[in-house]
Amino acid sequence: MNIVRRIEVAELAGVSEATVSRVLNGVGPIKEETRQRVLEAADRLGYTPNAMARSLARRRSGNLGVVMPYLPKARLFSAHYFSEILSGIGSRAREEGYDLLIVFRDPDGATDVEGLFRMQKIDACLILGAKEEEGERDMLRRMQEKGYPFCLINQHFAGESFNEVDADHAEGSYEAVRHLLEQGFRRIAFVNGPEVYSNSSDRKAGYERALQEAGLPVETELLFAGNFSRTSGLRVAEEIAACLDRIDSIFAANDRMAIGIQQGLRQTGIMPEQMPAIVGYDDSDVAEMTSPGLSSVRVPFYELGEIAAARVLHLLEGTEKDEGNKPFQAKLPVELVIRASSLKKAPRD
Repeated sequence: MNIVRRIEVAELAGVSEATVSRVLNGVGPIKEETRQRVLEAADRLGYTPNAMARSLARRRSGNLGVVMPYLPKARLFSAHYFSEILSGIGSRAREEGYDLLIVFRDPDGATDVEGLFRMQKIDACLILGAKEEEGERDMLRRMQEKGYPFCLINQHFAGESFNEVDADHAEGSYEAVRHLLEQGFRRIAFVNGPEVYSNSSDRKAGYERALQEAGLPVETELLFAGNFSRTSGLRVAEEIAACLDRIDSIFAANDRMAIGIQQGLRQTGIMPEQMPAIVGYDDSDVAEMTSPGLSSVRVPFYELGEIAAARVLHLLEGTEKDEGNKPFQAKLPVELVIRASSLKKAPRD
């Protein structure tokens, strides 16, 4: 296999080696005509610059950092939410010539993301699992003030303006509850995730809006708390079973909890014909495999990751120009997918 050298690219393009280096490393002003000649020559010859040398020339690591939450004993990479987002991030990072550096939060929640930038371990950063906590806000404010390129995924902070790519969870929740109302259900239990996440607040807002439009009160006895795990769904199922005579349907903030609730209710002796209607959230693969099929709100997690990676890397490269240099904020639409679990059953004799 012949290794193409930089001097060969220079000779074909009719420029100096130094010019080839500047073009391929994105350093200094270069005429567009010259840049195109060098790129075409490199492409024709199949020249690939040394990644380490390119990073040193740019004074960059070549790494896109991804901060992940600390969830003990959880199989993060097999979870639909994380695997889809990471797939989207990885796909875009690869196209842009970056590697991923996965960083897990410390058990106590404190993670020195600023230090990763200072030590030049990462060039830009995507943050998953950010929480509504003052320490988190303070860190993000400092990073923003120092000009570090970062982006929140699936999280926003009231009163702040950070780079973020999110989904319209308020609308998704609203559509899910409105669907149950259209089926004739009126006593709709809501099983939400932890309040430290903005998507939990958004889902609650959508739930309340749908009830209010239908002229129904928001009853605290129909509100239940989980932590997005199937285990928490099993636990909530025991609470729901104890007051099932006052509940005709359930909206759960993710599919794992919804499936845990279904399993938990069956374990308490609830027969299929007694099972309340249920809608989950995320539309993970298992939603189609449950019996009955689980209605769920489809969230474009892959696109969340892909768009977040693209925009933060373009910001790093100086190609992301927002009006007034304001932080970019994107909100992607979601879609309700209706299956048998939420449909009104025929009246029993």
